This record gives sequence, C-alpha cells and structure tokens, in this order.
Amino acid sequence: MNGEPSRDFIGYGGVAPTCDWPADARLAINFVLNIEEGSEPSIPDGDGYTENRLTDSSVNLGETRDLAAEGLFEYGSRAGFWRIHREFQNRDLPLTAFACALALERNPSIAQAIVDSGYDVCSHGYRWINHQALSESAEREQIAFAVESFQRSLGYQPQGWYCRYGPSVNTRRLLIEHGGFLYDSDAYNDDIPYWSKVGANDHLVIPYSLTSNDAKLLTMPGGQWADYINGGIDVLLRENEAQQTMISIGLHSRIVGQPTRFAGLLGVLDHVAQLPGVWLCSRLDIAKHWINNHPPQRV
Repeated sequence: MNGEPSRDFIGYGGVAPTCDWPADARLAINFVLNIEEGSEPSIPDGDGYTENRLTDSSVNLGETRDLAAEGLFEYGSRAGFWRIHREFQNRDLPLTAFACALALERNPSIAQAIVDSGYDVCSHGYRWINHQALSESAEREQIAFAVESFQRSLGYQPQGWYCRYGPSVNTRRLLIEHGGFLYDSDAYNDDIPYWSKVGANDHLVIPYSLTSNDAKLLTMPGGQWADYINGGIDVLLRENEAQQTMISIGLHSRIVGQPTRFAGLLGVLDHVAQLPGVWLCSRLDIAKHWINNHPPQRV
C-alpha cells in the first residue's frame, strides 16, 4: 500500500558485512529483560479483562477479574526481577531492559535499581498495548507519554524502542518524528542490525528474537531450555568463519525469575562465561557500534 513500509525478502543477500565487533569478538550476546509487570491489561485499569499471556495461567475468565493471573505478574516485580538483578550484578554482566514506562512508574525501586546499575533501557512503550490497533494520532500520543514517563522515572529518554504485540505501519515513522531514538527492535527478520529507509531518513533496526526467549520455558524444563539456547549460541560461533553475528536472549521476570526456571538461566550464563571471543553487551552498545562502524551506504 502506498506510504506503508515495504517488505524486503533479500536483506544482505547472503553476503552480510563483517560486524567488526570490539576486540574481534566472534559473537555479540545481548540479554534482554522485559519489565512489563503493572503495565499489562487488567480490570482495575479499566481494560475489561485480565492479561494472562506469558504466565502459568491458562484459564480465560473473560470479564471476571483473574486474581491468579494478577499474582503471577506481581511475582515478577516482587521477586523475579530481584533474583535476576542480583545474578547479573554478581557476575558484572550488562543487561538491556525492555521496560514499559508504566511498570517503572508503579515500581520506583526497580527504576532506581536500573539507574544505579547502569542498565541499558529500551522503551517497551507506555503500556502493554497493541500499537497496531491505534490510530496514528493515538500512537503518537503513546510514544510521547512513554518518553515523558521515562524522563520522570529514570531521568532520561531511552534511545531504543520495541512495541509490545508488534508495531503499526506508522510506528517507525512516528519514532523518527518524535526524535531521540537511535534504533528500534520491532523486527525479527535478520541476525544482525541493518539500516531501513523511512522517507528521507536512514533508521537503524536491531532485530529481536522470539525464538531465543524464555517464553519457551512455559513448555519446556529449565535444563532443556538451557541446552536449547546454548545450542543456538554454539551454532552461531561455528558459523563465525563465514559471518560474525549476534543473538538476543529475551527474559521475563515472571518466567525465568521463578526459581524452578532460574536454573536454566544459570546454565546459559555458565556456558557463556567459558566461551572465548564473545562480546557481552547492551543493545545500546550494539547501536552505537553499528552507527560508528557501519553507517548507511549512500547510493
């Protein structure tokens, strides 16, 4: 459709650039913690239903308030976040937070922990809502709400963006219009960053992954998940002779933050710790590296 983003089935055409990661690293690994608890749809917030996706709750109560599902979300912010936070602090590892602004408003202690730890924050929107269903003006307002909220909670505007449920056809253009964003991660179509053309603007995209994500822990044991993630890391390292690449490992406080699943994360962290030639980095690290080393090619 005219004016809407076009599809690209070719990408780098099988000849991706050498990423030139720092210290000649063979693989960039970015751990992402989704902080959504308190921003999800709920009856107390006037949404008419209780969100129970990406939790252990499988019962749909319709318009009846689901206290069990609410509790599963609350576990993430009350206990799960802190378990993950302690581990990353103890190991001195970088972490990117895909944070919903309202979730940080409602949990100032987590917002302060993020600031104190220097975690990279990528905006996950103001609330856990479907941007695809918003009008252009409503989505513009939501982006502005998110930025204003982060400035209050964190003292700055995040430089990355990632929609919950996926972007609308207007999202990327509206991010550029608002300003202050170096990249977005509303894409699953490649292994490495790339530049997109939005009108007259070059815009950086750092693809995310739903495959290397702890959502799989809802259907598999922690040890099996660790083997699954570690296997993917090993495949990418094996391919290094042909192409340097990256992997995004998505986490949720209410999922992998549960002790029975946390062992799976420990298995991944232990595996990564003994690998030579990997760059453990934030998403903002990747964005700045790509901008400095792989600027848009002028035709």
